[in-house]
Amino acid sequence: MQVVYHLGAPCTDKDQLIKSLLKNRARLTKQGVVVPPPGRYRTVVRDAARALKGMPASEDIQDALLDAIMDEEDCQRLVLSNQRFICINRLVVRGAQIWPMIERETTKLRNLFPQAQVEFFIAMRDPATLIPALFKGSRFSDFEEFSEGMQPGAVTWSEMLFRLSRAHPDCHITVWNNEDTPLIWGELLQKLADVPSQMGLKGVDDLLEQIIDPAGFTRMQAYLAKHPPRTESQRRRIAAAFLDKFALEDEIEEELDVPGWTEQLVTEMTELYEADMDQITGLPNVTYIAP
Repeated sequence: MQVVYHLGAPCTDKDQLIKSLLKNRARLTKQGVVVPPPGRYRTVVRDAARALKGMPASEDIQDALLDAIMDEEDCQRLVLSNQRFICINRLVVRGAQIWPMIERETTKLRNLFPQAQVEFFIAMRDPATLIPALFKGSRFSDFEEFSEGMQPGAVTWSEMLFRLSRAHPDCHITVWNNEDTPLIWGELLQKLADVPSQMGLKGVDDLLEQIIDPAGFTRMQAYLAKHPPRTESQRRRIAAAFLDKFALEDEIEEELDVPGWTEQLVTEMTELYEADMDQITGLPNVTYIAP
């Protein structure tokens, strides 16, 4: 059995990825791909992981987990998603690290099904916008208190992914940039479910629909129906063209007003984030999805 853990990251797709995949639940079940509703497993997985503390689950515990998570008899691939699989918002960035506890927490998840083929899926986001978003979604009211000890100008995703890859050399890791998700949404759904692109999953335009003017989105749908793209790259070019012309500015632009952060710091953080992608492409067991 394959077990997929979509770890978020927090403040990326706001559970929309799993919601879009759930639109295909019945069809995927026939393919042996089980996508349970999050409410069915999030508490169960959290409690089991905490109780076992990284120790491999026995067959009895695994059977009990599967019974609690799903009703399906045939499961070849189980897809689970939770932006808090690793930790709460306040602990996502500590010092110069993203998820300093990633090795420990993913070991807990991996050993819930020790005989399974486990994969991790992670959306990366520019720390210049991620950290303020984490603060906004936390219980803190003071940014300086929330960010105490953080080294925002030194945070990189490649460092975290190197630790994760080293801790689980038998687990494949798939990553992408949150900023690119409108253009690669369909591929993300397909990769999570591990089904052929020809299957034609529902929900491939869910994110675009949220950030494009309704009239523009209707025009895009009509264009796609009249001129069906032959390849995924062709579809992305069409989506990018409509996004460029009809994007809702309030949905795609973020105003950063972070106490103590200068414009230069924000620029340097974004430049470091972009340069860091070159490091990620060379990591073992890591697939980087880009437009």
